[in-house]
Amino acid sequence: MNLLDESVVPEHARGVKREAREFADEEIAPVAADYYDAGDYPWEVLEAGQEAGLVAADIPEEYGGRGFDLEQILAMAEEFYRADAGIGLTLMLASFGTELVETYGSEELKQEYLPPVAAGEQLSGLAVSEPETGSDLAGMTTAAEKVEGGYEITGEKYWVGNGVEADWLTVYAKTGDSEDRYGNYSLFVVETDRDGYEAEHIPEKMGMRASKQAHIVFDDCFVPEENRVGPEGSGFYALADFFNHGRVVVGGHGIGLAAAAVEEAWDFVHGRNAFGRNVSEFQAVQHDLADMRTEFEAARSLNWRAAEKVEHGEQSGLWAAMAKMKSTETAVDCAERGMQLHGGRSILLENRISRVYRDVRIPVIYEGANEIQRNLIYRQS
Repeated sequence: MNLLDESVVPEHARGVKREAREFADEEIAPVAADYYDAGDYPWEVLEAGQEAGLVAADIPEEYGGRGFDLEQILAMAEEFYRADAGIGLTLMLASFGTELVETYGSEELKQEYLPPVAAGEQLSGLAVSEPETGSDLAGMTTAAEKVEGGYEITGEKYWVGNGVEADWLTVYAKTGDSEDRYGNYSLFVVETDRDGYEAEHIPEKMGMRASKQAHIVFDDCFVPEENRVGPEGSGFYALADFFNHGRVVVGGHGIGLAAAAVEEAWDFVHGRNAFGRNVSEFQAVQHDLADMRTEFEAARSLNWRAAEKVEHGEQSGLWAAMAKMKSTETAVDCAERGMQLHGGRSILLENRISRVYRDVRIPVIYEGANEIQRNLIYRQS
């Protein structure tokens, strides 16, 4: 059973999809269980992805990348997450934040920071969430105080992918205190070796164990004014647009996980007997599989339609929110049904469905919890 067929994928993204499928089959899937058990950062897989040109591929060609558009990145996301969500997230976070620098940064920032990431010589990251604040972008408290020659950043960030491993981050910090709470934030490129930057890994997670997130403490961390990304006060609006693209890709995370759950369940029930019959012959089992397949196809169709809408700037916020919500919740539903169809064997760590079941709980939260997506869908409908 191969659910991630090319029929809904635009022609220009199909070659990328095949590259990602081959890489996932050869480099991710064979080591996924080992990395999950160990909880180690998958450096070897990341380096293989960089050599294959499938990491930081969204960076424009003029800065050393492949210039992939949203639909090409979505095609990769489906395949990576089907093979393993933790390793897939690590590969996709290796260039996180570069899109903001490319879209809003000065030419000097682009020339200095994008080529090393595109070449696989550096890793980037994005620091937005805080220990007490996640989805409320206008409620963050980490502050960047204007001083001679630049800014001093003070505060904390949480759930930062590559916060320990990265060479630099795009950091979201408060630079104003006006009544317009949305105009009080700015973005900065911050090198992780600067004085006043301290990061440590967040204690182990229940899922996506091959991806590492960090808790960062900024203590009067100085960054020069030329490291600001875009005008002062533009950070909220830049992130809002950035997350429209990101949420479509996170929808792809959900699609990949849902495909893994359906495929695992299908193979298991067709290979097991109970009460003198093959388990797949029971009508209740057939109905579960029928529901899983139908919901998967509905979510995937919505996700690819959303990719087209966002790529062309047509009600981007609405379509991105719908795709992210539907696809990630479909992954949860398919994983839960898959666990039930596996019966008692579902809780054995050796069975991949148990790993998928834990991984699916995470995308419904990151890139804006799905409760926030429902708010956005209602407001923009």
